[in-house]
Amino acid sequence: MTRHIVVASGKGGVGKTTIAANLAVALAGRGKETVILDADIVMANLEIIMGLRNPPVALIDVLMGKLRLPEVIFEGPGGVKIIPAGITLDGFSERNMEMLRVALREIPEDVDIMVIDSPAGRDAAMVMDDGQEVLIVTTPQVSSVSDALKMKLLAEKMGSEVAGVIMNMVEGRPRELKVDEVEAALDARVVSVIPEEEEVKEALASEVPFVLKYPNARSSIEVMKLAAMLLGEEYTPPRRSLISRLRGIFR
Repeated sequence: MTRHIVVASGKGGVGKTTIAANLAVALAGRGKETVILDADIVMANLEIIMGLRNPPVALIDVLMGKLRLPEVIFEGPGGVKIIPAGITLDGFSERNMEMLRVALREIPEDVDIMVIDSPAGRDAAMVMDDGQEVLIVTTPQVSSVSDALKMKLLAEKMGSEVAGVIMNMVEGRPRELKVDEVEAALDARVVSVIPEEEEVKEALASEVPFVLKYPNARSSIEVMKLAAMLLGEEYTPPRRSLISRLRGIFR
């Protein structure tokens, strides 16, 4: 049975889609047949991060009853498969929410993991369901963590399991909340801390997942560790060259 992992956030701008994309690639890199679905049909941008230009069909065609889900799956980087969202300004409705739930049952049986990049905020409820695992992405600021708490409560209300919290864009500055403070505020475990790095921005500009473009970057190593943890596996980070270690010291 396909495992569903929803990547959600209480607000936009916290790097949710970037984390979802790279996590999916990392899971595929560990030998799991992985599909990532962009469920943000209003503000879709997963296809840009993945370098998938102008797909002719997308999830919105499934929600409108024109196609079936297997017909909108594309090959992506690093062995991952992609279901792009397409765009509609109308957002989710009760009808296409039900269509999505029906469509998710059409996922090919050989798919091990489906990563769902949810819409930010309360629209995430449209893609949450019983039996799903939810990873909540936040930045280490009070306002972002406050919104993350709302998302955690929403996920629990929808019957999903909160598998953990990802702290993203962490600079390590005194003004930022620490891991223990975020865990206390959310009553949930922080499972990954992703640093703010130039490599992430450069990979986004190149439309290539950073775990592929910069596999030795700290962000990549953290995402790979997260993927291994979700699979109950051990992770051994690659040996970093002297130059990359020096870069880390003098950032």
